[in-house]
Order: sequence, then C-alpha cells, then structure tokens
Amino acid sequence: MASQDWVDKDFYAILGVSKDASEADIKKTYRKLARKYHPDQNQGDEAAEKKFKDISEAYSVLSNAEDREQYDAIRAMGSGARFSAGGSGASGSAGFDDMFGGLFNNARGGRSSRGGFDASGLPPEFADIFGGAYQGYQQPRPTKGADRMAQTTISFAGSIKGTTIGLKEPSGEVIDVRIPAGIKDGQKVRVRGKGQAGSAGPGDLMVAVHVKPHEFFSRDGDNIRIHVPVTFPEAALGADITVPTLDGESVKVRIPAGTPSGRTLRVKGKGVSTSKSVGDLLVTVDVVTPQKLSKEAEQAVRDFASATAEGDPRADLAAKAKL
Repeated sequence: MASQDWVDKDFYAILGVSKDASEADIKKTYRKLARKYHPDQNQGDEAAEKKFKDISEAYSVLSNAEDREQYDAIRAMGSGARFSAGGSGASGSAGFDDMFGGLFNNARGGRSSRGGFDASGLPPEFADIFGGAYQGYQQPRPTKGADRMAQTTISFAGSIKGTTIGLKEPSGEVIDVRIPAGIKDGQKVRVRGKGQAGSAGPGDLMVAVHVKPHEFFSRDGDNIRIHVPVTFPEAALGADITVPTLDGESVKVRIPAGTPSGRTLRVKGKGVSTSKSVGDLLVTVDVVTPQKLSKEAEQAVRDFASATAEGDPRADLAAKAKL
C-alpha cells in the first residue's frame, strides 16, 4: 500500500470503534469481524475478502500501543500531510518509511510480497478463532474433492446375505462395490477415493442401494414378516406347523388353540442378521376358509355350528357402534 494511503485510511472507522476505544474493545471488535469476514467462511466473495484484509490491517496497527500512538499523530496532521512512496530521494518530500523508522512496514506485516494477504502475519493470540490453521491467503488451503453419487438395485437375497456389484465408469473402469449383509432399502454405501479429484485428495463415491421386494418375505427393521395360511381346525384346536426362514431352512411354529386369523407369532433370532443385531421372524396367521366342501364336510360344519350356537361373536357390536 502506498504511504499516502496510510495517512488517508481511517482504521478506527474500518473496525467500527471510537478513537478512544480501549484495547479490550478493539480486540473484541476485531475477533467478531474476523470471524464474520474470514475467507474460509466466504469463499468466492471478493467484498468479504477485501473487508477481511482491511480489518486485519487496521487491527495490526491499533492493537499495538506504540504503533497506535504514532498512527494517531500522523492522522492528526490531517489531509495536508503528503508523503512519497519512495525513499528520501523523492524531490520535495520525506520518505514515509524514513520519517517513522519503518513503523508501518512492520504494521503491514499482513501483506505478502505479492500484494496478497498473508494470514500468518496476524497476532498469534487470534489463532483460536480459526483453529490455528493460518496459511497464506494466496495459497488456498488444500481441499478434498467432491463426492459423486450413484445408485443400484439388488435382489432381496443380496440385501440379506451381502453381495458385490460392479459399477462401470464412462472410461470403461469397473468399480467394485461391496454391499454389506443386512443393508436396508435406501441406505448408501461409501466407496472411498472414487469421487472427484481435489488438491487434498479425491472425494468418495456414494452409492444409494435399492432392494427389490420379495414375494414371500418382507422386511420390518431387522425383523422379517411372513403370512402363513392355516386351516380352521389348526387354528381352533392348535397345531405345530413348519415355516421357511431366510437361511433356507425351516422352523417349527406352535399355533395355540383358538388362534384367530391375523394373530402374529414371534420366532426369536430368525430375522435379519447385521453386525449390530439379529432380528426375529414374525409369523402372521391367516385362517383359510374352504371354498368347496364335500357333503360329509358340509354336514360336519353344520354340526359344529349347532354345537356352538350359544356363542354370538357379534353380540356387542351395537354397543360399540353407539356415537
């Protein structure tokens, strides 16, 4: 910055403090502004970048008691003061830096030799504002590449047992994606290092997994639900029935006597197995009504109806239906 600019620039106005502001007030105001306008918080915002440079420059002078005193003296000279940007060889004027012993060269430590802002020149007590990760502003902090998104559809069996799929890139490269056992529909799998390139390394590939529904099994969290038909005698008298499970084997389920249609029975540990838990098998009983009866069967049902005529399952419906 030219010497004359230092004379014309009002550091108090830049920080928004009064000329008699205390050291504590100046520090507090700077911290607040530095957080607000730091380039890491305003990427691509040139106005914020300039504001951050200006407030850092102002603080570097006003935070030092000796520098501030001499700055105030310069400002007191008013706009009539004129200084050259060069040394004492400038005709008719004294070099600005010669007059004040390089004071403002030191104060301008936040300026790099290339004219950009070097955050390493800021006071060390403010390292906590940005996690201590100060770097020259003209050398941006390395950033990781962006993640890429993809999706795939797998079978129900693949979601239960786990599987590996291949995703083909436009270049012809095939990326192997391991799908863990027990994955749910809509969950995502991360493939590290297969995203977009970045100065701090590539991003990741995020693969959304969709699961095809199964004809018999349905998933409820880590539990598996199935519907099993039973006959009326099995439901009425009780029975032991055999039902299939996810592992391809069968398990026996006890149907208690008097089980109504729609009741769900639980078989522990026969659901989805993941690294964190094992679900259960939930068996819903569907009582099947015969579509055709032989004469003997029809007579047997009539006899049953006569034997149970005293019981009316709809006796309390009217009471329940009252508004």
